[in-house]
Amino acid sequence: MITLRGATKRYDAAVAVDHLDLEIAPGKVTGFLGPNGAGKSTTMRMIMGLDRPTSGEALINGKPYAALSHPLREVGALLDAKALHPGRSAYSHLLAMARTNGIPRKRVEEVLGIVGLEKVAKKRSGSFSLGMGQRLGIASALLGDPQILLFDEPVNGLDPDGVRWVRELMRSLASEGRTVFVSSHLMSEMQLTADHLVVIGRGKLLADDTIDRVIARSSLTAVRVRTPDVDAMDTLVRHLEERQLDVQRHEPHECLVSGATVESIGDLAFELGIRLHELRVVEASLEEAYMEMTANSIEYKSPTPASADAGLDRIHQEVEA
Repeated sequence: MITLRGATKRYDAAVAVDHLDLEIAPGKVTGFLGPNGAGKSTTMRMIMGLDRPTSGEALINGKPYAALSHPLREVGALLDAKALHPGRSAYSHLLAMARTNGIPRKRVEEVLGIVGLEKVAKKRSGSFSLGMGQRLGIASALLGDPQILLFDEPVNGLDPDGVRWVRELMRSLASEGRTVFVSSHLMSEMQLTADHLVVIGRGKLLADDTIDRVIARSSLTAVRVRTPDVDAMDTLVRHLEERQLDVQRHEPHECLVSGATVESIGDLAFELGIRLHELRVVEASLEEAYMEMTANSIEYKSPTPASADAGLDRIHQEVEA
């Protein structure tokens, strides 16, 4: 397990990470999201002992990284795929790591096979493509067969087949009971890979929850209601608004309701004797929920008008279709 207790990192007057409290549990893939400059890399570096917290602590199985007796066997990390000697072959790079950590030579061959680099094991890593470098970085993280793994942008430079391979690898590692902590900017991939999400902005914790609940809390997630009776819809809308719910009506027979569950709306319609032809959730995507959540935490905003309004437009178009 990875634990952060009040972890704070300051650089002079700038606060990169601000009193972060987290527990990254085993047995699931935890996605780590946040805008550029949010403090994700600094957080991972503190966990790995590369940056010392200004205050608070970052622990691996209850200990700081520096106190681990066999670090590579307890935690593996891919933080920078370029952090290797370009003149060394993939095999030599991994063998040097293995020898300094008491890991058998055969494990080097095993991880090269896991990441698909066995045929280029003797080639200099400096000649590797970005994607091959990522695979070598993942092999380095897996070398000690650790129970805790951290990956920073692991699919960077990989083709679609490689992206799918990383997704399946992450989920496989988690299914073995390992702690898997993955940072990424690819929302669609994170939605397919992660079980749990941690979102930070300007160094502060914005969310620590399952993907389903993060999406459900978005104002862009709504319930679509349709009835063949316009008068009945008028009645239903009036009762929903009396409950302080946000109701948007774009067609006489249809409306979108935010802040309510399918069950509560269905029960209300039943109490009012209203026949429904449709009652379903129109979900925001993870990207839309994320953009809405981090809107006030983006340091360098795009000049394009893309915003949460685009998500609302999408939902409105679906209602009108």
